[in-house]
Amino acid sequence: MPKALSTATPTPALPPSYEAALQELEQLVGQLESGQMPLDQLLTGYQRGASLLAFCRDKLQAVEDQIKVLDGGQLKPWADA
Repeated sequence: MPKALSTATPTPALPPSYEAALQELEQLVGQLESGQMPLDQLLTGYQRGASLLAFCRDKLQAVEDQIKVLDGGQLKPWADA
């Protein structure tokens, strides 16, 4: 009989900041792309990466929303440096 996937593994907590999440995500992508991870670790890594990506997107959206409030509801283009 096939072995069922275990869902009892606790999910690691999300990092405390965007920068920490991005750093972990970059390391994870490197490991996934190396092709050296066993299949079960690939699945776990992919799931963790999806969580980190959602966390980063949420943080970026929150900052964008704050900028809209500060700029009177309109995003302004970046000035050429």
